[in-house]
Amino acid sequence: MSDSSPLPPVLLHPEAELARDALSTPLLSRAALLARWAGPGTRVDAGGGLVEEQLAPAAEALGLTGDDAAAGASEAWRVAMDAGLVEVVDEEAGTVVAGEDLALLTGGSPHDVLAVWLAALETVLADAAVPDLDELMDAMDEGGEIDFSRLDWNPEAEAEFLDGVLGNLYLLTASEDGPGDGPVPLPALAASMIVPGDMDEPTNDVLEQVSDAMMRLDDQFRLLEPIGIVAYRPVDEDLMADPEEEPAAPVDETDVSRYGMVRLTPLGVYGLRARLLEAGFDAPAVGDLADKGADVLLDGSAAYGSRAALAETEQWLVRREPLDAARELLGAARGADHGAPLRRLRCQQALSLVGGQAEPAVREVLDDPELGGLARVWLSELGATDVPAPSEELVFWLTIDTLAAQLAAEGNSEELQALVEGLAQQHGGFFSAAWRVDHPATPDVLEAMGRLHPDKRIAKEARKAAFKARSQQGG
Repeated sequence: MSDSSPLPPVLLHPEAELARDALSTPLLSRAALLARWAGPGTRVDAGGGLVEEQLAPAAEALGLTGDDAAAGASEAWRVAMDAGLVEVVDEEAGTVVAGEDLALLTGGSPHDVLAVWLAALETVLADAAVPDLDELMDAMDEGGEIDFSRLDWNPEAEAEFLDGVLGNLYLLTASEDGPGDGPVPLPALAASMIVPGDMDEPTNDVLEQVSDAMMRLDDQFRLLEPIGIVAYRPVDEDLMADPEEEPAAPVDETDVSRYGMVRLTPLGVYGLRARLLEAGFDAPAVGDLADKGADVLLDGSAAYGSRAALAETEQWLVRREPLDAARELLGAARGADHGAPLRRLRCQQALSLVGGQAEPAVREVLDDPELGGLARVWLSELGATDVPAPSEELVFWLTIDTLAAQLAAEGNSEELQALVEGLAQQHGGFFSAAWRVDHPATPDVLEAMGRLHPDKRIAKEARKAAFKARSQQGG
C-alpha cells in the first residue's frame, strides 16, 4: 500500500454513534471502571502498572474471575493509564488520581470520546505485536528474566506485519468489489501478506508461512476484538488438535469459517482511517467533498467506484438548491483535459439524482459543443419529446467522449469490451469516420478498442484508425 496512492473512500458512521460504540467496548469500559475505582490507596510500580497485591481487588471490581482475571485487570489498567483516564501524581510513592480525560467519557463531545478510544487502541495494537505468554515463558532464563535473544521476535517487523494486515482488511472493506460489511476468511487475509502477487501456485514453504501467519493473527484478533476494532470468529479449536485424535463431532473440511473470519466494525473503519491519515496516507471518506465546489466534486470523485461516487454526490446535492447545483455541475463538466470525459460522466450521473428540476439548466447547454450530447442523452432519459436531433459529428464526438470516460473509470473491463464489440458491430464504417473526430481522447480510445476487440481484423482496423488520429493531432 503506497502512501502516494489514494485509498478507496469509506462511508463513516456518525461520530455520535461511533462514540457510543467506543464507550460500550469491553476494554474501554473496564478501563473507565478501574479509573473510577482507583483511590488514595491505589499503588502502581515504576512502570505505572498496578502492583501485584492490587490486581485481585482490581479484578474483583471488574467482575473478572478465573485464571485470567489478574491479566485482564492489568490490561484494563494499562489502557486506563495510556488513554489518560488515570495519572501518577507521586512517582516515588506510586500514587494515582483520576486523569483529566476520564471526564471526557461522560461530559465530552463524541469527538473527545473517540480521541480517548484511539489512545486506547494504540495500547492494544502495541500489545498485540508482543509474543504470547507461552513464548515469553520459553525464553525465560534460570533467574526468571526474559532472554529476548531467545525469542524469534522483531518488534518493528511484528508491528509492521499487523499494520499491513489491518491495512489490507481496510482495503478489502472499502473496495467496491470487496466484502463490504461482510467477514474476510483468515486464510485469505494471511495469504495477502505472504503469497507473492505473481505466484500462480503457492509452494509448500509459502503455505506453511501462511499457516503460521494465521495462527499469529488468530491470537492478535482475539486481543483486538475487546477494543471494538474487529468482530472475530476464531479458528476452530479442533483444527489445532492432535491429528491422531478422533474429533468430538464430525467436521466439514470445506467450511472456510472454521479457519477464522474477521471483519472491521464501523468503529474499526474509523480507527484505521484515523491511523492511516496520521501516517500520511490519502484516506478519503464519503462526505469529504460535500462542502467543495462542483469542480472539486467531479474531479475528486473521478477515482471513486460507482457506489462511492453516488454516495458522495448525494451528500453534495443535499446542501444545494437543485437548479443552482445543476448549473454548477454543468459548468464544471466542461474541458478538453484528460479528466474531462469522466467529469462529464459523473455530471450526467449527478444530474440524474437532481431529476426534472435540472431540466432548465440542461436545456441551456444544448448548443454547447462539449455538453450538447450529454444534454440530449439526459433529456431523452427524462422522457422529453422535443429533444433536437444530434448531428452525425456530435454523435461520434459523444461516442468517443463516453468511451474515454468508461476507460478512465473502469480500465479494460469486461463491460467496456462488450460496449466496444457492440459499437463495432452496429456501425460497419465506424473506424473510417472515428479517427477524424476532433476530440483529444480519440487516439487513446481507438487504441483501447484495438486492445479490447477479440476479432483480429477489427482490432487491426482500430489500431490503424488510432495511428491516423494521432497523426492528425500531430502526436
